Amino acid sequence: MITLRLDKHLEQQVNNTAKYLGLTKSELIRTSINEYLKRLKQPNAWAIGEDLFGNYSSGRGNLSEDRKILVKNIIKAKRAWKKFSSTQAH
Repeated sequence: MITLRLDKHLEQQVNNTAKYLGLTKSELIRTSINEYLKRLKQPNAWAIGEDLFGNYSSGRGNLSEDRKILVKNIIKAKRAWKKFSSTQAH
């Protein structure tokens, strides 16, 4: 249970609105608080981390689409480098 103190003007508005809608003051206040809380913007995962996403971008927009090809090319390059390095050592 909550006790609520209102200034005279707001209390009069609550009284008038409750009478107009045929509600008790408690029903009006409960409904109003419920609607207010529903309308509050609840942050989703994107909103919470928005300032972090994209800060360390590679500048290449195709990474998720071409990931298999890109990984394959990186592996080929490493193998070629190892092969080259081993021939240079002898």
